[in-house]
Amino acid sequence: MKEKTRKIGSIILVAIMLVSTCLTGCNLKKDYSSAMGTKQNPIEIELVQYKPEAVKIFEKIEKKFNSTHDGIKLKIESPNDAMTILKTRFTREDYPDIIGIGGDVNYSNFVDANILKDISDYKGINKIQKSYVDTIENLEFIPTKGTYGVPYVANAAGILYNREIFEKYGWSIPNTWDELMELCKKMEKKGILPFYFGFKDTWTTMAPWNALAVNLTDVDVCNQVNQGKTTFKKEYKQVAQKMLQFVKYGEKGALAYGYNDACTAFAKGQSAMFPIGSYAVPQILSVNPKMKIDSFVMPANNNQEKNKLNSGVDLQFCITKKCKNKKAAYEVLDFLLKEENVQMYIDDQNAVPCEKGNFDLPTILDGVKTYIKKGEVVDFQDHHYPADMGTDSLVQTFLVKKDVNKFLDKFDRDWTRYNRDIIKMQDEYNKRQYRK
Repeated sequence: MKEKTRKIGSIILVAIMLVSTCLTGCNLKKDYSSAMGTKQNPIEIELVQYKPEAVKIFEKIEKKFNSTHDGIKLKIESPNDAMTILKTRFTREDYPDIIGIGGDVNYSNFVDANILKDISDYKGINKIQKSYVDTIENLEFIPTKGTYGVPYVANAAGILYNREIFEKYGWSIPNTWDELMELCKKMEKKGILPFYFGFKDTWTTMAPWNALAVNLTDVDVCNQVNQGKTTFKKEYKQVAQKMLQFVKYGEKGALAYGYNDACTAFAKGQSAMFPIGSYAVPQILSVNPKMKIDSFVMPANNNQEKNKLNSGVDLQFCITKKCKNKKAAYEVLDFLLKEENVQMYIDDQNAVPCEKGNFDLPTILDGVKTYIKKGEVVDFQDHHYPADMGTDSLVQTFLVKKDVNKFLDKFDRDWTRYNRDIIKMQDEYNKRQYRK
């Protein structure tokens, strides 16, 4: 009787387990369907990206995604002044699911403000070159556990040059600072203007500034200054001096001409070189579509082996903390990281892929391909500068007054003023680490 009772009990237990398993399976299926949506009722994922020049390519990406995904509807917004709009939306607790932003101080501020979701479990991050993952990690003044961004594409800033002019005169690419200065002298003797700058627009001053600074100072120089280990007056002296050497080989009245003027002049062959990033190429080619452009690394040092490519994360994707459908958001990231879609973006924007793979790079990057493939890249130093400091205007004023000491003294004073909170946070963090 007891044996029969045990058998009946076992049958009932198995039945309960089977029902439970079935219900769990059904619930799991229901949850999965809910997470991914259906064709009739898709989950909407909103992506806001900050690059107005990339509106058309993102429209193609949106259309392509939506034509191949029934359960998710991707909506991509590309507003003007996107960073201001994003900050306003965050203040109002109106979060998009994914944001496409640059690798700069805004990213580190968003991490510190706990706005972004930790995506350490996202397997796609393994596709990204370590050098670019490190780049966004190094943006954090206060180290934070977790992963908060997926680097997508980078840009390269060095010196663009007119291939036809170089070929005509048989000039070689300079590999050291002395070679660059000697080349400029040769150009002047031939009646050719070495550089066009366009420094009337203050931000253009930061292109050569960054390319020099990353090669003449340590990658963590900003952190070193914050910790009181050094000063910018000491670290940036060579950078400032070489900026003044640069200006001598540009157009007369460099501050009288803006970025558009410089792009047009370079496109028309009015200078042999243009110290700007790869992001300027589309505008240059819009003036002269047949122009043959290439680029080379800023040869800031006389030791060629010390020179690196100035390349920062131009676009990365981050999932916000309030995103309700992480699985669907990951599906969007997977789509963006498909090689064919990365290549489509590269072709449209003359960008540098952050993803590992055999991508066809634009010919304008022929001269720096080796640096990209080897990961010999260093981030833009102004990505660590606070926007309120107005470093570009500071550098522009310096190029007019040409007083290195006064400029660097002000740089240090302004840095302390505008980074007061960060310096305090770092000091407190270091004290906590010391106690441990």
